[in-house]
Amino acid sequence: MKKQLVVIIILFLGYLSAASQSYTPTAENLKQRNAFQDMKFGMFIHWGASSVLGNGEWVMNNRNIHVDEYARLLHIFNPVDFDAKKWVAAAKSAGMKYITLITRHHDGFSNWDTKQSDWKITNTAYGKDIVKQMADECHLQGIKIVFYYSLLDWYRSDYQYETGRTGKGTGRTAKSDWDHYIVFMKAQLTELLTNYGQVSGIWFDGHWDQLENDVDKSGKSKVDWHYNEIYQLIHQLQPQCMIGNNHHLLPIAGEDFQMFEKDLPGRNTTGFGGAAVSQLPLETCETMNDSWGFNITDRNYKSVKKVVQYLVNAAGNNANFLLNIGPMPNGIIQPEFTDTLKAVGKWMEKYGETVYGTRGNIVATQDWGVLTAKDKNIFVHLFKSNGAGYIFIPGLQQQVLKATAFADKKSVRFKQQPEGLFIYLDGMKEDDIDTVIQLQIQ
Repeated sequence: MKKQLVVIIILFLGYLSAASQSYTPTAENLKQRNAFQDMKFGMFIHWGASSVLGNGEWVMNNRNIHVDEYARLLHIFNPVDFDAKKWVAAAKSAGMKYITLITRHHDGFSNWDTKQSDWKITNTAYGKDIVKQMADECHLQGIKIVFYYSLLDWYRSDYQYETGRTGKGTGRTAKSDWDHYIVFMKAQLTELLTNYGQVSGIWFDGHWDQLENDVDKSGKSKVDWHYNEIYQLIHQLQPQCMIGNNHHLLPIAGEDFQMFEKDLPGRNTTGFGGAAVSQLPLETCETMNDSWGFNITDRNYKSVKKVVQYLVNAAGNNANFLLNIGPMPNGIIQPEFTDTLKAVGKWMEKYGETVYGTRGNIVATQDWGVLTAKDKNIFVHLFKSNGAGYIFIPGLQQQVLKATAFADKKSVRFKQQPEGLFIYLDGMKEDDIDTVIQLQIQ
């Protein structure tokens, strides 16, 4: 019991220390946060040497592939059909406003010409810097670029794999050197924020492999991620650059947005969620099938309806939606993805006004759908009717002046009461994906 008390005290003091770190975002950063919330829809791209094996981006860990065996992918990965224009065009076809690109995933493979490692795409037969091509094309086409960067590494021996939760079967035997690894990460991040133009955000992942509340027998934390140093470095190099960390916790000092993995903010249907929701800009990410990286046998593709409703649900919960694709090893995005993206884009061409630039959390999510709001308008997104001929919006206090069907601008009957708003659906043509009703408020 005394030992447990000591651990609790240490954790609490660690929390106070982290909380006491001062961070005042710059005007450029605050402007970027607001722009980020307005964009609402982005593309996540999981891709690298692991795609060759066609079994997702965790294949090195899942199959316990040793480093010397996995290194052979350097001589196999050759994405001769990669075309940055086509990738960015695929995002634009869906109405996406930003791209979050994997620069380095947990297998440590770098998709750019880093000077810090030989384990990189420019040492393959392909030989070209994918990150540069994507960043340049995004800047050219007006798409914001965010860089995903893995904190953990299954490949390098200096990473503290002895205490890590994953990557145990990759055959490393040399003693790790954590301080050296931190220097390596800072050098790579400096490259990414120096050589690739303006970067809208850094999307960290892998914190959960080494938790700072993991303590040894003496009660000392086993790992220090040096976030204060890393975050200061990023904000010094590019003050507008937002930092997010997929640690599944409340954001700490220095972080600019909060992400949720495969779940809406505050929910926990997957086991990754459950964290409290902060006041920072929010984002939820999800896959188009069940895999992040290319998986040749994953046929569980989400329908256009499911994708659109996830996007609108995210907006209704005041979050962006980051939708993932896992291109094939040759660099081509498979048609199951591009076809869906185009169909979603068609919906966004018609209804994007009810999503872009809106804010959510007007009222809690209802059984029938959600609300989004912008300026003097509230948009009611009706996913399914209850068969009663009306829906009720509880607690809506704003005075409604007019209600119309967004699709055909026909008037919709409503009645406002102190307890909320009744909207009557009689005579209204309901849409299979999302029936949108526009409320003009005072």
